[in-house]
Amino acid sequence: MKKNNVKSKWYSAIIIIALLALLSFIVSGFISLFIGEDIQDGNVALITVKGIISSEDAAGFGSTVAASQTIVDFIEDADKSPKIKAIIFEINSPGGSPVASEEIANAIKMTNKTTIAWIREMGTSGAYWIASSCDKIVASRASFTGSIGVIASYLEVSGFLEDHNVTYERMIAGKYKDIGSPFKPLSVEEKRLFQNQLDNLHNYFIETVAENRNLPKSKVKEIATGMFYLGEEAKRLGLVDVLGGKEEAKTIIKNKLNITVELVEYREETGLLDILGELSAKQSFFVGKGIGDSLLDTKNSKLEIWT
Repeated sequence: MKKNNVKSKWYSAIIIIALLALLSFIVSGFISLFIGEDIQDGNVALITVKGIISSEDAAGFGSTVAASQTIVDFIEDADKSPKIKAIIFEINSPGGSPVASEEIANAIKMTNKTTIAWIREMGTSGAYWIASSCDKIVASRASFTGSIGVIASYLEVSGFLEDHNVTYERMIAGKYKDIGSPFKPLSVEEKRLFQNQLDNLHNYFIETVAENRNLPKSKVKEIATGMFYLGEEAKRLGLVDVLGGKEEAKTIIKNKLNITVELVEYREETGLLDILGELSAKQSFFVGKGIGDSLLDTKNSKLEIWT
């Protein structure tokens, strides 16, 4: 009987220790999310554009999406505030939806504040579209910048269906209604139509960057191959104004507006699930993470267009 009591006490102690460790992990991580956050009033808004740019505010557990409506709301709030004299956009994104990217870019153009894009690790495609709408662009020398192009892709599984004796019964009203269906290959005509649409969107992208950056359209067209450029090369090409990071962005504002820059971060209120998801991401280690992995999404078979 005595041995059972001792064993029971040991089990209870182990459970208590485990619960205390878990609680400590959650609390320490919760605090770490807010360390360094300026909770005082500031005169320069810091708005983050991080992750895939989307019109939908939907992300998986621990993943990140830059929702256009949320960012537009932040821009409008900062623009209305008499305390805010300028906005820095901290960009770390491979791009995403062309519509969502344009929504953010248009909101930036409509603001009366000085706007600075600060590209950290990546500001490509739709993210560069957003950056180009700012008054100035600061980028790390080693950052990935540009990639002015458009991509449309989907998983085509018609061969798999055929191998397994499964047929696709086509019933549509409208000749091209099922264009891009994963259950049938694109015809030559459909490919041509799709390519025309992508070329039109690409041309619009080029025109927008040329206008935003005050560059000849012919020059932008030459470099708009979809290839990314390191920050230093992007500066030589006229895609970036200053090499550096947050301090360089603050210096531009200080010199232009003659103010002492005090940042105030605009962010959404964080719920418990968001905190746990971010904690999971913060506590993880990634090895061999490639540049293109954030662009790959094999979960969806529908055709999507990305900038």
